Amino acid sequence: MFERLCKNNNYGNLVNGDWVFSEKNIDIFSPTDGKLLGKIQSMTKKEIDNVLNLAKYAQKIWAEIPLNERANILHKTAILIEDNIDVLSNILQNEIAKNKSSAESEVKRTAEFIKFTADAGKHLEGETIDADNFPGFNKNKISFVSRVPIGTVLAISPFNYPINLSASKIAPALVGGNSVVLKPPTQGAISALHLVELFEKAGLPKGVLNTVTGKSSEIGDYLVTHKHINLINFTGSTNVGNHIAIIAGMVPMIMELGGKDAAIVLNDADLDSTSKEIVSGAYSYSGQRCTAIKRVIVLNKVADELSEKIKQRVENLTVGTPQEDAIITPLINNSAADYVQELIDDAIEKGAKLLVGNKRFDNLFYPTLFDNVTENMRLAWEEPFGPVLPIIRVNTIDDAIRIANKSQYGLQSSVFTKNIDDAFYIANKLEVGTVQINNKTERGPDHFPFLGVKSSGMGTQGIRYSIEAMTRPKSIIVNYSPLTSLK
Repeated sequence: MFERLCKNNNYGNLVNGDWVFSEKNIDIFSPTDGKLLGKIQSMTKKEIDNVLNLAKYAQKIWAEIPLNERANILHKTAILIEDNIDVLSNILQNEIAKNKSSAESEVKRTAEFIKFTADAGKHLEGETIDADNFPGFNKNKISFVSRVPIGTVLAISPFNYPINLSASKIAPALVGGNSVVLKPPTQGAISALHLVELFEKAGLPKGVLNTVTGKSSEIGDYLVTHKHINLINFTGSTNVGNHIAIIAGMVPMIMELGGKDAAIVLNDADLDSTSKEIVSGAYSYSGQRCTAIKRVIVLNKVADELSEKIKQRVENLTVGTPQEDAIITPLINNSAADYVQELIDDAIEKGAKLLVGNKRFDNLFYPTLFDNVTENMRLAWEEPFGPVLPIIRVNTIDDAIRIANKSQYGLQSSVFTKNIDDAFYIANKLEVGTVQINNKTERGPDHFPFLGVKSSGMGTQGIRYSIEAMTRPKSIIVNYSPLTSLK
């Protein structure tokens, strides 16, 4: 199935329907054991120019293909993904150290996302608007409003969901009539390139979907400022997102950036189910998710009991390799683990109470839990992207809201309570894109709106929302002579 994209463990880029190879390569190693997994291409700016020229040309042809035919190709892609769940999930385990069950879940969810997107795309509808409902205009003017493609979409996906978050950008763009240039993460590119080959196998015309690989430090700025890019859909760090927003100018953007999602726990919360949700939300995939719970803000009355329940669950988390299906697996690299260590050391130095963890072997970081974290500690504010969770104690609900909102981030928050009035009071006060009531923070279902505010992003994703974001309204106004008499 995947024989074209790889030659002698060297993975090419899809360019105009062919898998092409550059003069320079980048080695990709396993985060688990350091084994060389393969090589990806390090593309030049000249090669990128060629890709974007081809994508611009192909988009005009693709936009003329009937919507139902575009949707059919997406359905065929989803079927191919389902046929290759074991292969794709194994690649994820090796390349990004995602455990077996999570890797399989990512692949299955991707197939479902693409199917739903194909069907949602068929319901793209326009409207007609009469002029006479606006003062000063008569019934001799009508606007026919349709949705048309943006053009060429630059999709930049992250390492933690290289298959799902590539597809969540590609599929809505394609069904909307756009061409796509995918820049996958360097670590995660092998996984994403396998996904792209399945889109190609499903019958995409040449040039409609292309890939560009290389170090972002070398080609990133050139890509995002290229004149043929009509929309940027980026998932990654807030620092990189801010940089792109500054240099890319007036190009429309959809950005999913960092988060410091808070779980606010009130006195009447069911602490057994709350602790279960918190631990699952904080530590799955070693906390390497933008929607992971990254701090617990709990009222003092129940803080001792909740802290103990969370501690017991954390102590029972499995630590090991992806193939062992451990909850805690190695972080993506040693630099990521070093940063987690910095936050831990700062919290200990400033008096936080270590309940579990602070144990590390290279990039394998054991689950770590702190209590009595205060506002002067970095761990209260910075996103660790690792398996460490701070518990912050407060006296009142308004204190909890204040600390939650003091963050630069605004992706999601959770509220745990049996009182619906308190739940909605807090939810309405929180400066985030989504509030989960009695559930961990998480992405999905994928047809729900997904967005961040403040430094957590811009634009709204979610299947229908993503399609609308990657198309635009076009108005054609007809002026006609009104009837003056009837015969």
